[in-house]
Amino acid sequence: MQETGVLIMQRTPCYSNEMMMRECELLLRTVEKTKDVKVRKGKLFVVEKIPKFKFDPVTSERIRNSYEHYKKLHQEDMERKSRVEFRDYQERIILQGAKKIHDHGFVYLAMEVRTGKTLTSLGIAEQIHAERVLFITKKKAIKSITDDYNKYKPSYYMCVINYESLHTVMDEWKWDLIICDEAHSMGAFPKASQRAKLVRQVIQKHKPNVILLSGTPTPESYSQMYHQVYGIPRNPFSKYENFYRFCDELVSVKQKKIGGLYIKDYSDGKKVILEKMEPHTIVYTQAAAGFLSVISEEILEVPMKDSTYKLISKLKKDLVVQGKEEIILADTSVKLMTKMHQLYSGTIKFESGNSMIVDTTKAEFIKEQFHGCKIGIFYKFKEEYNALKQVFGDMLTSDISVFDDTDKNIALQIVSGREGTSLKHAEFLVYYNIDFSATSYWQSRDRMTTKERTENSVYWIFSKGGIEYDIYDAVTKKKDFTVSHFKKFIKEQIQ
Repeated sequence: MQETGVLIMQRTPCYSNEMMMRECELLLRTVEKTKDVKVRKGKLFVVEKIPKFKFDPVTSERIRNSYEHYKKLHQEDMERKSRVEFRDYQERIILQGAKKIHDHGFVYLAMEVRTGKTLTSLGIAEQIHAERVLFITKKKAIKSITDDYNKYKPSYYMCVINYESLHTVMDEWKWDLIICDEAHSMGAFPKASQRAKLVRQVIQKHKPNVILLSGTPTPESYSQMYHQVYGIPRNPFSKYENFYRFCDELVSVKQKKIGGLYIKDYSDGKKVILEKMEPHTIVYTQAAAGFLSVISEEILEVPMKDSTYKLISKLKKDLVVQGKEEIILADTSVKLMTKMHQLYSGTIKFESGNSMIVDTTKAEFIKEQFHGCKIGIFYKFKEEYNALKQVFGDMLTSDISVFDDTDKNIALQIVSGREGTSLKHAEFLVYYNIDFSATSYWQSRDRMTTKERTENSVYWIFSKGGIEYDIYDAVTKKKDFTVSHFKKFIKEQIQ
């Protein structure tokens, strides 16, 4: 191998800079080993030291250059470690991950939130001596990942981009490693999402190694694994032409009745899917990392205004509410479910696309109940942020850096704030509303967790007689709240 005109030894696969330095050091000692030889000089014999072993000059030079080269790289590694200290388990995972990438071309880090999977992936990139890394994440997580990169100062160049902007850097460099953060977000099925297709396109174009990151690889169905890895050449499902052929063997396909029609349900993936992924996966839990925190949840019930309940009652009865300028239309079960979900928390989105605050009871309750506390608030619908802002005023922000550096509270939309966001400075986590998604429930409630924290308190603000209780019952059982759940809720209300 030649680097800037200097001959050096090729790196042994999976060897760190320190290991290469030690190996070169042993070789250098052999090259420099001498023996005593008596040499006649005139009438006298003198002892001279000569090389014990014969090496050609090129080989000797290569060994000396290699030792200096890897010694320098090892010193740079030590400087990085002084800036960022990896935990013992992260060091182990970095070595294991590098080995899996060498053997299979990719690794899936299934590490629970707050165990440091982002930094661990940066360490693996350094360990495999990547040169150009493309880190794909969600927009809100870009800053924290960039901060980790700047603090660590690895030897490689890294571009951090959100999934939606991936096409803009497709041809920027010849990427040799791609890191896909929150990889489960690519797990839509039966058809691949645009996100999964773009990642596949990048992999096909650049043939990089791949690191997948997620605390919940298959939050709702084992079938979600297929499209997360289908773009990786040596994935364990590569023999299947597409998702449907994958299902022929690895999914129990069922018939599901929706609106009088029967459709195929592909959600019942078999456990063998995870077994096939096992050689490529490193699993690490908060408990294993030494996290002792317990999440305690409490539901606080709030009676909404009479006018809100009357509006909901009229919508259920007539499926339409006609105002002077706007219309609330609920002519399908899905629309009725969504509109009632909005109204029970005090907002509504009209048929025109405009939205409006109709009741600030929940926001007022939160402000009064948690007065003097630093809280993180999760909301579901965009207009709910406006309701919170109307009540909290300047004491509310949506910027995580402002929240960390001031005494302001923060409000984040569940779907965007559930991943890649740390609310470790919050005293309590408060849910203004609840999302239909089980993934949202399990990920967002863990945003306050740190290794030093022993207890996290989460509060759910539910309207009296509202739909939130039924949604909560579904998502805590790792099931999404669907129209069938909603119809059951309506039926129980009538009874």
